[in-house]
Amino acid sequence: MKLGDLFSDEYLEKLGFSNKSVSGGKMVSEIMENDNVVIDLKVVSKRLQESKDGKKFLLLTLSDKTGELRAIDWYNASENDSKIKINSIVRIRGRANMYSDKLQIAIDKDKDALTVLKEGEYDPNLFISTTKKDVTKMYEEFQRIISSISDKEVRTLTSLPFQNEKFVESFIVAPAAIVVHHAYKGGLLEHTLGVMKLCIEISKLYPNVNQDILISGAVFHDLGKIKEYEIRSYGIERTGDGELIGHIVLGVQMVHDWSKNVPALSSSTLLHIEHLILSHHGELELGSPTVPKTSEAIILHSADDLDSKMGQINALKEKGTEGDWSDFDRFLGRKIKLNWDEE
Repeated sequence: MKLGDLFSDEYLEKLGFSNKSVSGGKMVSEIMENDNVVIDLKVVSKRLQESKDGKKFLLLTLSDKTGELRAIDWYNASENDSKIKINSIVRIRGRANMYSDKLQIAIDKDKDALTVLKEGEYDPNLFISTTKKDVTKMYEEFQRIISSISDKEVRTLTSLPFQNEKFVESFIVAPAAIVVHHAYKGGLLEHTLGVMKLCIEISKLYPNVNQDILISGAVFHDLGKIKEYEIRSYGIERTGDGELIGHIVLGVQMVHDWSKNVPALSSSTLLHIEHLILSHHGELELGSPTVPKTSEAIILHSADDLDSKMGQINALKEKGTEGDWSDFDRFLGRKIKLNWDEE
């Protein structure tokens, strides 16, 4: 089933595959010192505080898909604190200035300088990024690789969920994370395809590896994220199933259910595929119920780790920096040298 047969360009745009904003306003990354701004932002955190002279003020961390900044309200702090929540979308009016070498917005004194917006009153494209790669081409390559699986039962199991149009739609829209890597619409497809291709290339170096099992594990390893995350108008959130069970176990449950429709699939083959899903994080401390214990599982973990880290590095490069180095990245646990000029 080809994506081109399922969705027209118009339908893909309806699903939100657009990085453009229709709001016409500035983004966080475009704000400069001394700018007077009116901007729609998501509330990441808020803190009502009191100065030494007893005056209350409200500190806000606000974001859109291009970054975060701080805002401060000296005039209507208590009132605004009571009407906003985490993930509220607010329209603020104020002036950008520098404080402790970081950009912040001093909110104007008028009571309507901060208003809470309802769904439909703001542009979701301000808060949800999409893959920059061609979704149709990625999915067609994804399907070609599945079709290359030589074991009939493994191929049948691996292709089974993608016979359902609604499932395909969920898959191509899903993000691979909330913030860490490929955290945007189409991110799961992009990451899954990247892991599949890495697995194939690595397996060429080791002739005793079962490439069919490896490809199937790569396809399935993160599919539980379809149930773990949901995309709201203001961004990506974890579902109840995601919080209570998590994508690894959700993924194994899904594959086990699909396997019931492939009676010729051996129990040992199914067990091996399930082991790849359960162990792909590599370490118990990183959320895997077990560590990789087969060659295929070790390769899958390595490919998943590499693709996720490269996704994080690419995001840092797209974010841009004034120097050659990124800021310290808490997920990578280091700074990254983004530019390498020959001296």
